[in-house]
Amino acid sequence: MTQSLTSPHIRHDATSARDWVKTLADYREPDEWRSAFELSVSAVPFLSLWVLAWISLSLSPWLALAISVLNAAFLLRLFAIQHDCGHGSFFKQRGVADWVGRVIGVFTLTPYDVWRRTHSMHHSASGNLGRRGIGDIHTLTVSEYRELSPFNRLMYRLYRHPATLFGLGPSYLFLLQNRLPLGLMNGAQYWVSAMATNFAIVAALGGIWYFGGLMPILLIFLPSTLIAATAGVWLFYVQHQFENTQWDTEEDWQLHDAALHGSSHYILPPVLQWFSANIGIHHVHHLYSRIPFYRLTEVLRDHAELSQINRMTIRESLACARLHLWDEKSKKLLSFSQARKLSE
Repeated sequence: MTQSLTSPHIRHDATSARDWVKTLADYREPDEWRSAFELSVSAVPFLSLWVLAWISLSLSPWLALAISVLNAAFLLRLFAIQHDCGHGSFFKQRGVADWVGRVIGVFTLTPYDVWRRTHSMHHSASGNLGRRGIGDIHTLTVSEYRELSPFNRLMYRLYRHPATLFGLGPSYLFLLQNRLPLGLMNGAQYWVSAMATNFAIVAALGGIWYFGGLMPILLIFLPSTLIAATAGVWLFYVQHQFENTQWDTEEDWQLHDAALHGSSHYILPPVLQWFSANIGIHHVHHLYSRIPFYRLTEVLRDHAELSQINRMTIRESLACARLHLWDEKSKKLLSFSQARKLSE
């Protein structure tokens, strides 16, 4: 484990975190041509590989499947662009960003307007123990877990098990949960977003079925979708579910401090960093979400001290899968076994 994960954070006080916001504002303006280029080099290969996989079905189903697995990486990158559109950081014109996001949402199975709202709620409450529930991974404190009945403890353990979070979870989230505007059921615009996206998805799948039968759906659509979904859920998980993340009660919580210190800096190989659109630089993103993803590396280049906060490698991130409970006394995320030892 690196120093940032086994020792106290490199901390700044809340004022310092707010001061970083002033500095990061210099990076907020998107380059329209750069954004169009990033969209092109993501969408064109994705669509091309879809066509190539379909053609390959007549040669070998295994070849088609292999191509669809590769294509999951481009689908993940498209989701990252949809993510930036939701933050208003990808194009200067909000209307352009919104419609690009809505179109991408059909491919990612994510109703754009619903997701944009719930993700905004995540950003505005991340690390706040009093505002958990929407746009985050359900996390209990040690004391809350101890107060549960044996059955509810079992349910929480099953929910937090890696087989659920990274196996069943992504399939449920993108194939089922996203079909309804859960958490926003009283908003007409969110129903329109969900139903319009559902209609477009059904129409697209119906066309695929009509022209190609079931095999393109089983060997191209589902593998690329579910692999991208699993990768996306994992990235979201390690961005906030690490040992020295930050959670505070409502009265102690500070937005900017939680953003900077409650989000990880996930160190990825260059190719994975490209396909994930720099989302590993998550502490900077949470501190100033209007920065386009392709400018996040500029921030670290110009401000090296930010690159040292909450650093986590892929190897180190694997240990995060066993952390499940927040201990308010030690200010650390613990495993069930670590939490049990506290009461012994």
